[in-house]
Amino acid sequence: MVAEVFSWIKTIFVAVVFTIIVTTFFVQPYSVSGSSMEPTLQGIDPKDSSKVGDRVVVLKSAFLVGNEPSYEDMVIIDSRVDHERSWIDDMMDSPIVGTFTRDEQDSHVIWIKRVVGLAGDTLEFKDGHVYRNGEMLAEEYIKEEMNFPFEKVVVPEDSIFVMGDNRNYSSDSREIGPVPVDNVVGKVAFRMYPFNKIGTF
Repeated sequence: MVAEVFSWIKTIFVAVVFTIIVTTFFVQPYSVSGSSMEPTLQGIDPKDSSKVGDRVVVLKSAFLVGNEPSYEDMVIIDSRVDHERSWIDDMMDSPIVGTFTRDEQDSHVIWIKRVVGLAGDTLEFKDGHVYRNGEMLAEEYIKEEMNFPFEKVVVPEDSIFVMGDNRNYSSDSREIGPVPVDNVVGKVAFRMYPFNKIGTF
């Protein structure tokens, strides 16, 4: 009996450690909260308005080995642009570890946004539209024309410029500035909930 209990404990321990490793370095589910990525992603559960919305799967290894974000990628970022992330931050983001360590403030620093500019790009606002290097972006994914201007910016080296698809209701690089590539946690790969919208983007 004791041997059987020990075997179960060992199995559970190995499973937990494996899950922490996978969600720290490779792939992790995230829930969307708020309206900043509408209409692409919903921040409220259509069946229960008291709950968060869409659930997505994020590839945390997407930008390893020299790979970098591309235009229109949806990415998870750490909005603390002055904070130098490490593997410890990635581990703390793991759902299992976060259950015991995350506080309310931590839950608001991880954002889902879309890549609009890469290093060296010049971005500016004209007549409700975003221009990159002098050319207006054709952004079919945004919810509506942007009402609020932002200062012309040149994206610095090793950084990206991100914005929400719901431009008039999004905190993004217009507020916090360009995001260091090291603060990009991963790339949104596909939606796993709601079930009628499962698929890649």
